[in-house]
Amino acid sequence: MKKFLSLCAGAALVFSAAACSGATSSGTSDSSAPACPAAAIPITVSVNQWGNIVSQLAGQCGTVSTVVTASSGDPHDYEPTTGDIAEFTNAKLVVINGVGYDEWATKAVSANNSGVEVVSAATVNDVQAGANPHLWYNPEYVTAMSKAITDQLKQLVPNASTYFDDQQSAFQTAMKPYFAEIAKIKAGASGKTYGATESVFDYMAQACGLKNLTPQGYQNSITNESEPAPGDIAAFNKDLSSKQMNVLIFNTQTEGSVPNQLVATAKTAAVPVVNVTETMPEGSASFEQWQISQLEQLATALGLG
Repeated sequence: MKKFLSLCAGAALVFSAAACSGATSSGTSDSSAPACPAAAIPITVSVNQWGNIVSQLAGQCGTVSTVVTASSGDPHDYEPTTGDIAEFTNAKLVVINGVGYDEWATKAVSANNSGVEVVSAATVNDVQAGANPHLWYNPEYVTAMSKAITDQLKQLVPNASTYFDDQQSAFQTAMKPYFAEIAKIKAGASGKTYGATESVFDYMAQACGLKNLTPQGYQNSITNESEPAPGDIAAFNKDLSSKQMNVLIFNTQTEGSVPNQLVATAKTAAVPVVNVTETMPEGSASFEQWQISQLEQLATALGLG
């Protein structure tokens, strides 16, 4: 979906961020967590959407390296550096998104550490090739993935099993406001509709009970990484102008004449624009706080705040 949309450039619309470039972030997981009863293991995560969750679940029992961090480039097309490859090579656990989103990570593991334990969000949730790859926006997938990560950590460090259970419990507690916000929106969203400049937020919008009115031709073009047809763009603008859509979901980590035009049309028609990001923004306190902030914006846009 990135031939006419460039990840990162639009990030400056909502937050200050570093320039787009590959980077690896390393460090012991969750410094606020209690001491680990065993030696910490090295864990490599492909993207920061899952990296923060892994850090919370591993606590002091894992040293987590996240390859693609906030605003560090398009995860779809990222090419690991020599340093990144070393992180994959030395890892005892690798966590990836899968379903083609971070294929470079799968290849790096196969070539350099094929025996390492890998937890893939796509595999855990039985997501097939060709599906929307933005799996971290599906609440059910996040829950299943967190449990799969905890299970794998317990197998790798059995002496810390109780510790990992406690970390999982703490994570579920931290996620309660996230689920509460989703439930609040869903309770008041009957009949509400949305359009989206791309599919990043679709899983969450559907979990909140919204109906997707994005023209199918436009959706197909984004999925196929091609320019939308003029007719599909015109149909999208018409639905916004006539307020057929209650909100427009806009990934601020994109730019281009088409999404910018759609945002302008929405603003002219007084259709609220809900800004979301594909990766976890730099400076976000946690995965759940990032998500809650966006959900609160959605609730306000729908008159449910």
